[in-house]
Amino acid sequence: MNSVENNSRPFSAILSELKEETKEFVQTRIEMLKSELQEKASRLKIAAPLMALGLLLLATAYLLITLGIVAVVAVAFSNSQYQWVFAFLGVGMLWAVLGTVAAYFAKRELELKSMAPTRTIELLRQDKIWLQREAKNQI
Repeated sequence: MNSVENNSRPFSAILSELKEETKEFVQTRIEMLKSELQEKASRLKIAAPLMALGLLLLATAYLLITLGIVAVVAVAFSNSQYQWVFAFLGVGMLWAVLGTVAAYFAKRELELKSMAPTRTIELLRQDKIWLQREAKNQI
Protein backbone atom coordinates (compact mmCIF):
# COMPACT_ATOMS: atom_id res chain seq x y z
CA MET A 1 0.00 0.00 0.00
CA ASN A 2 2.86 2.31 0.84
CA SER A 3 4.54 1.81 -2.57
CA VAL A 4 1.30 2.75 -4.34
CA GLU A 5 1.11 6.01 -2.40
CA ASN A 6 4.75 6.90 -3.24
CA ASN A 7 4.17 6.36 -6.98
CA SER A 8 0.94 8.31 -7.19
CA ARG A 9 0.91 11.94 -8.26
CA PRO A 10 -1.41 14.64 -7.02
CA PHE A 11 -4.72 14.85 -8.86
CA SER A 12 -4.06 18.46 -9.84
CA ALA A 13 -0.79 17.43 -11.56
CA ILE A 14 -2.62 14.74 -13.52
CA LEU A 15 -5.31 17.23 -14.57
CA SER A 16 -2.68 19.76 -15.56
CA GLU A 17 -0.84 17.18 -17.67
CA LEU A 18 -4.10 16.05 -19.28
CA LYS A 19 -4.98 19.66 -20.07
CA GLU A 20 -1.58 20.28 -21.70
CA GLU A 21 -1.74 17.07 -23.75
CA THR A 22 -5.26 17.92 -24.93
CA LYS A 23 -4.13 21.42 -25.83
CA GLU A 24 -1.16 20.08 -27.84
CA PHE A 25 -3.42 17.50 -29.51
CA VAL A 26 -5.92 20.16 -30.62
CA GLN A 27 -3.20 22.58 -31.74
CA THR A 28 -1.54 19.86 -33.83
CA ARG A 29 -4.83 19.03 -35.55
CA ILE A 30 -5.61 22.71 -36.18
CA GLU A 31 -2.15 23.28 -37.67
CA MET A 32 -2.59 20.23 -39.88
CA LEU A 33 -5.97 21.51 -41.06
CA LYS A 34 -4.56 24.99 -41.77
CA SER A 35 -1.66 23.50 -43.70
CA GLU A 36 -3.92 21.35 -45.84
CA LEU A 37 -6.31 24.23 -46.55
CA GLN A 38 -3.41 26.55 -47.45
CA GLU A 39 -2.08 23.94 -49.87
CA LYS A 40 -5.45 23.73 -51.60
CA ALA A 41 -5.82 27.53 -51.60
CA SER A 42 -2.41 28.02 -53.23
CA ARG A 43 -3.50 25.73 -56.06
CA LEU A 44 -6.63 27.80 -56.52
CA LYS A 45 -4.64 31.06 -56.57
CA ILE A 46 -2.60 29.78 -59.50
CA ALA A 47 -5.51 28.24 -61.37
CA ALA A 48 -8.06 31.09 -60.96
CA PRO A 49 -6.46 33.69 -63.29
CA LEU A 50 -5.73 31.03 -65.90
CA MET A 51 -9.29 29.79 -65.65
CA ALA A 52 -10.66 33.33 -66.08
CA LEU A 53 -8.54 33.93 -69.19
CA GLY A 54 -9.53 30.57 -70.60
CA LEU A 55 -13.21 31.25 -70.00
CA LEU A 56 -12.98 34.67 -71.67
CA LEU A 57 -11.32 33.25 -74.77
CA LEU A 58 -13.72 30.31 -74.91
CA ALA A 59 -16.72 32.62 -74.56
CA THR A 60 -15.48 34.73 -77.46
CA ALA A 61 -14.88 31.64 -79.58
CA TYR A 62 -18.28 30.30 -78.60
CA LEU A 63 -20.05 33.45 -79.75
CA LEU A 64 -18.21 33.55 -83.07
CA ILE A 65 -18.76 29.86 -83.79
CA THR A 66 -22.41 30.13 -82.82
CA LEU A 67 -22.95 33.04 -85.20
CA GLY A 68 -21.24 31.05 -87.97
CA ILE A 69 -23.40 27.98 -87.33
CA VAL A 70 -26.55 30.10 -87.22
CA ALA A 71 -25.62 31.63 -90.59
CA VAL A 72 -25.09 28.17 -92.11
CA VAL A 73 -28.42 26.91 -90.73
CA ALA A 74 -30.16 30.08 -91.98
CA VAL A 75 -28.97 29.27 -95.49
CA ALA A 76 -30.71 25.89 -95.19
CA PHE A 77 -34.00 27.75 -94.58
CA SER A 78 -33.38 30.37 -97.27
CA ASN A 79 -36.85 29.85 -98.77
CA SER A 80 -38.57 30.88 -95.53
CA GLN A 81 -39.02 34.38 -94.26
CA TYR A 82 -38.33 32.96 -90.77
CA GLN A 83 -34.93 31.52 -91.72
CA TRP A 84 -33.09 33.37 -88.93
CA VAL A 85 -35.67 32.41 -86.30
CA PHE A 86 -35.37 28.71 -87.21
CA ALA A 87 -31.58 28.95 -87.30
CA PHE A 88 -31.32 30.57 -83.86
CA LEU A 89 -33.83 28.13 -82.33
CA GLY A 90 -32.05 25.11 -83.81
CA VAL A 91 -28.60 26.17 -82.66
CA GLY A 92 -29.99 27.23 -79.26
CA MET A 93 -31.51 23.78 -78.76
CA LEU A 94 -28.22 22.11 -79.69
CA TRP A 95 -26.31 24.23 -77.17
CA ALA A 96 -28.94 23.52 -74.50
CA VAL A 97 -28.48 19.77 -74.94
CA LEU A 98 -24.68 20.00 -74.94
CA GLY A 99 -24.74 22.35 -71.93
CA THR A 100 -26.94 19.94 -69.98
CA VAL A 101 -24.55 17.06 -70.69
CA ALA A 102 -21.54 19.18 -69.67
CA ALA A 103 -23.24 20.32 -66.45
CA TYR A 104 -24.07 16.70 -65.58
CA PHE A 105 -20.44 15.62 -65.99
CA ALA A 106 -19.19 18.64 -64.02
CA LYS A 107 -21.58 17.85 -61.15
CA ARG A 108 -20.46 14.23 -61.17
CA GLU A 109 -16.79 15.25 -61.11
CA LEU A 110 -17.34 17.57 -58.14
CA GLU A 111 -19.11 14.81 -56.25
CA LEU A 112 -16.19 12.43 -56.84
CA LYS A 113 -13.41 14.83 -55.82
CA SER A 114 -14.07 16.83 -52.70
CA MET A 115 -12.26 19.98 -51.65
CA ALA A 116 -12.60 18.89 -48.03
CA PRO A 117 -9.35 18.38 -46.06
CA THR A 118 -9.45 14.58 -46.36
CA ARG A 119 -6.14 13.83 -44.61
CA THR A 120 -7.17 15.82 -41.54
CA ILE A 121 -10.61 14.23 -41.43
CA GLU A 122 -9.14 10.74 -41.73
CA LEU A 123 -6.62 11.45 -38.96
CA LEU A 124 -9.40 12.73 -36.71
CA ARG A 125 -11.40 9.54 -37.37
CA GLN A 126 -8.38 7.46 -36.42
CA ASP A 127 -7.93 9.57 -33.28
CA LYS A 128 -11.57 9.02 -32.37
CA ILE A 129 -11.19 5.25 -32.72
CA TRP A 130 -8.00 5.32 -30.65
CA LEU A 131 -9.64 7.40 -27.91
CA GLN A 132 -12.63 5.06 -27.81
CA ARG A 133 -10.31 2.05 -27.41
CA GLU A 134 -8.33 3.81 -24.68
CA ALA A 135 -11.54 4.72 -22.85
CA LYS A 136 -12.74 1.10 -22.98
CA ASN A 137 -9.37 -0.14 -21.70
CA GLN A 138 -9.57 2.24 -18.72
CA ILE A 139 -12.93 0.90 -17.60
